[in-house]
Amino acid sequence: MAYDVAALEKLIEQFQKIPSIGRKTAQRMAFHVLDLTDEQAKEFADAIIDAHTKIHNCSLCHNLTENELCPVCASPNRDRRTVCVVEEPKDVLAMERMREFNGVYHVLHGVISPMNGIGPDQLTIKSLVERAASGVVSEIIMATNPTIEGDTTAMYISKLIKPFGVKVTRLAYGIPVGADIEYADDVTLMRALSGRSEL
Repeated sequence: MAYDVAALEKLIEQFQKIPSIGRKTAQRMAFHVLDLTDEQAKEFADAIIDAHTKIHNCSLCHNLTENELCPVCASPNRDRRTVCVVEEPKDVLAMERMREFNGVYHVLHGVISPMNGIGPDQLTIKSLVERAASGVVSEIIMATNPTIEGDTTAMYISKLIKPFGVKVTRLAYGIPVGADIEYADDVTLMRALSGRSEL
């Protein structure tokens, strides 16, 4: 006879939907949730609902925020002439972790990938071009992942932006090809940033 508790199975299935979480890890997470007190479980559920309802995209850079502007865009101390373009909000966290970059960001929310049905219109490229055309930006650093899709996206954006006289650079390949910026260590990210080259 199969051991099956419907509510537990449903919880495991929900955890399995998280990227890179397999069945065994999902089971461990589900059992951890079951070990929480009622109050802890409510806090956990409330945190998920709270994040889901309060967090949205920054109106300028499309990073995650609870306000109109994200903390980086709202800061008067950031250099608005330099814009670092990343694929996902988690890449902003990786770049900020090294505490060396003082510019601002632009989050694409993906890369151009015809195989997956993602074209330029599904990304935030239009608003990036508008920022480049504003006359404020002097350099755009393409910090997309060093993959075929990341390189394709970087080249596509470079061609759109160059007519505005904005310098477009690419992170140097201190980051292994095929790897995600999110998993790069601070030293590798610093070398990649300082060794960036013009596209």
